[in-house]
Amino acid sequence: MGSYILADNQELSRYAIESIISADGKSTISHAYDKAGLTAKLSEEPRSVVVLDYTLFDFVDEDQLLIVSERFTQTRWVLISEELTPQFISRIIYMSHAFSVVFKDSPLKEIRDAIEYASHGDRYVCQRATEIVLAQRIEDNRPDMLTATETEILRAVARGKTTKEIAAERFSSVHTVNTHKKNIFRKLKVNTAHEAIKYALRAGLVDPSEFYI
Repeated sequence: MGSYILADNQELSRYAIESIISADGKSTISHAYDKAGLTAKLSEEPRSVVVLDYTLFDFVDEDQLLIVSERFTQTRWVLISEELTPQFISRIIYMSHAFSVVFKDSPLKEIRDAIEYASHGDRYVCQRATEIVLAQRIEDNRPDMLTATETEILRAVARGKTTKEIAAERFSSVHTVNTHKKNIFRKLKVNTAHEAIKYALRAGLVDPSEFYI
C-alpha cells in the first residue's frame, strides 16, 4: 500500500508495472511524463515511490536526477530501464540509498521485490546491476596499459639492470628512463620497483628464471 508515480514513457511497460503495483488493490498510482510534471507531483506527495525509466525521461544527466532526489528526501526511486551504463549505476548507488535498480528484462520476481523494498523505504539492487557495479570497480582498478617502451624497461628492471645500464642500452638519458619508470609506477599503481617487478611476473612479462632482485 502506498503512493506511486510511474515515470515511464513506454506505454507497454507502464501498463505492466501498473498491473504489478495495483495487485494489492490499495495503492494509488499516478503518471508523470516529464521532469516538470514529476516534480509537481512529488511536491504534492513527497513520500511517493517513483518508478522511473531514466533512459526515456527528460533528465539531462544523473546530476539532475540526484538533485531532484536530494530535494525530495522522503521519496524512494525504482530505476527500471532496458539499459543503464556502468558509470551511471555505480554513481547512483554510491551517491544515494534512495535508489533501487532493476532492468526491464529482469526476472519478474526482482521487479516485484524492487517495488516492494522501495515501498518500505529500503533499497534493492538486482543481480545484474550488482554484477555490473563489481565489474566496473575491477575495471577502474585495472592498471593502464603500458607502452612497448615501458614494457621493455620494466623487463630490464626485473632482470636487475640499473637505470644507467638501461639508459646506455637504449641510447637514452638517465632522466628519460626515470621518467618512464615513474609512468610505469603510476600506471601500475605501485610505489616501488619490487612491486612493479611482482606485476611483471604475474603478467608474464618476464620469465621467473630471469627474475633478479
